[in-house]
Amino acid sequence: MQINKVLITGGAGFIGSELVRQLVAKGTKQIIVVDNLVNGQRKNIESLPTDQVQLVVADIRDSQQMADLMSGVDIVFHLACLGVRHSIHSPHENHDVNATGTLQLLSTAKAIGVHRFVYVSSSEVYGTARSVPMIEEHPTFPMTVYGASKLAGECYTRAFYETYGYPTVVVRPFNSYGPRCHHEGDSGEVIPKLLLRCMAGKPMIIFGDGTQTRDFTYVSDTARGILMAGVADLAVGKTINLGSGFEITINDLAKEISSIVSHQDTVIIHDDPRPGDVLRLYAETTKANNLLGFDPKVTLREGLTKLKDWYLSLGESPEILLQHEIVRNWDLKGVKQSVGG
Repeated sequence: MQINKVLITGGAGFIGSELVRQLVAKGTKQIIVVDNLVNGQRKNIESLPTDQVQLVVADIRDSQQMADLMSGVDIVFHLACLGVRHSIHSPHENHDVNATGTLQLLSTAKAIGVHRFVYVSSSEVYGTARSVPMIEEHPTFPMTVYGASKLAGECYTRAFYETYGYPTVVVRPFNSYGPRCHHEGDSGEVIPKLLLRCMAGKPMIIFGDGTQTRDFTYVSDTARGILMAGVADLAVGKTINLGSGFEITINDLAKEISSIVSHQDTVIIHDDPRPGDVLRLYAETTKANNLLGFDPKVTLREGLTKLKDWYLSLGESPEILLQHEIVRNWDLKGVKQSVGG
């Protein structure tokens, strides 16, 4: 499929900005980034060529503005969403953006004549694994409003294909990490938080007993899979996992980080479990390989090393970066808390 003009919602965010970079590298002529900058940041894309990349600060729920922006667009990559921890303290807003916002975008894209719509969902739609590795047909029992809202978005996306024959694709990334990932606020995730704490010589905080597992994928691999889903004709109408096909416990992840940072004596604190936390995620990736030719290239150790080096290149100490961390970042008050430093 020929790509000349694309629109990426959430394109100034963590995964979205990496997708923008890959599209720029492929010579895409016009890339419209729509982001309200709640989680995304201008600096994530400000170094990219302005003759290819245009940032529009907007709310995806503004149907008229989105219709204007979609004119002549070949593909919409829909990544904009509010996250897991946000859904715990603001469930109605989370649903409104993630579910209702997706339905509005689908309606607009179909009406305008956008050639393909790629919905970026989440492994959170599964809830805790009942069998592993998790195939796309694994039961979906989300444990948070975020997971439920992403599943609703999936259902709307598939319905537009089944009901109207509109070319849509659903991709389900498992846990991504890498440069520009979030350690701050209610978007903060486990790898950047553990890594920065270890680099700063602070205790690494694990919520729960640490036996919960995740399937971590380096962000360049995740974005490459999303891009492949946008151009592969075999992907239309399908739902596709994007993961590494490897699971690791959070306890073992902390040990791996300690080894990479060379701080094997870093203290690990186990705190109360996070509300709605999924206990096991482990992707089956055969469909991604067969339909997209997708195969992750960056191992976990390589990716953690790359992320550590990226933090060191920023010119800000881990201690300074951690000033923006909220330890229990699902807390209603959003107040920074300290556990063991």
